[in-house]
Amino acid sequence: MLRFGILGAGRIGTVHARTIAASGRASVAFVADAVPEAAQRLAASVGAKVASVNDIITSREVDAVLIGTPTDTHADLIEAAARAKKAILCEKPVSLSVERIEAAMPVVQQAGVPLLIGFNRRYDPNFRALESRLRAGEIGNVELLTIISRDPAPPPVSYIERSGGIYRDMMIHDFDMARFLLGGEEITTVHALGSVLVDPAIGPTGDVDTAVVHMKTASGKLVVITNSRRAAYGYDQRIEVHGSTGMLRAGNIHMTTLEKADGNGFTADVIQNFFIDRYAAAYAAEINAFIDAVEKGIPPRANLYDGLMAQKLAEAATQSSQTGQPVAVA
Repeated sequence: MLRFGILGAGRIGTVHARTIAASGRASVAFVADAVPEAAQRLAASVGAKVASVNDIITSREVDAVLIGTPTDTHADLIEAAARAKKAILCEKPVSLSVERIEAAMPVVQQAGVPLLIGFNRRYDPNFRALESRLRAGEIGNVELLTIISRDPAPPPVSYIERSGGIYRDMMIHDFDMARFLLGGEEITTVHALGSVLVDPAIGPTGDVDTAVVHMKTASGKLVVITNSRRAAYGYDQRIEVHGSTGMLRAGNIHMTTLEKADGNGFTADVIQNFFIDRYAAAYAAEINAFIDAVEKGIPPRANLYDGLMAQKLAEAATQSSQTGQPVAVA
């Protein structure tokens, strides 16, 4: 049974630790966090011990580390864990700097350890089915990809100030999903527009809360991504792919399948309102895929190169939003 060390006992670290503990294929051995009380609470809930980050990375009782610490620590921890020959699951983004990700790549390659970047939406059953049917050619050649991602409410401004901006923090999931669905054809042009329409306090941080990005591949495929930090009706997660012979669409997941029909028409139950609920199955599948990568040598669906390319798109979008001009992506 794979033994994990959890680095970071915040919201995402807690999600992963509990998913690991419930997997039946792995256990949580240690938990570390800058806030001792948080580490103790999480460790107690999953039957683990509290230890320092360094002790976890060097421990012979740890086979894999899960990095859920603040973004500015990710690259350093990836390198340290790789040198210690630990398998690594790191939350996105790898770094807010393309150059820092590039510097980490040879360290991981030389170590030869499995590394999965936490683009959990690749493991969502709905989006995975969409991607599989695209690869099977059900709608011919992909022509237009539309991704909609809207949060129920904005995070605190204190979070926005450290996030790297909406394109690096929130839309990076959608950049990765676009690449996943395009099946290897890279994006060459990014044009972004952003506004502050939700929370006026976000503007002084240099960020936006409402954004649209148009992208194009070398062959002419088009991608449209829309993000908002507010959706009054719940956590809005939709994808539509238009092809030469048809269209595939993955919609929102509702709290129940209940519908009401009367003289005013059909009404459905509300959609899920929290990312942990919406992507619970994706997190479980991600953990299982990571264990498969370690135990069976199956390549992770999202690796360090995918983290690099998503970050390149995020930086291009940030630059485009600030200048108003399209940006070419190497």
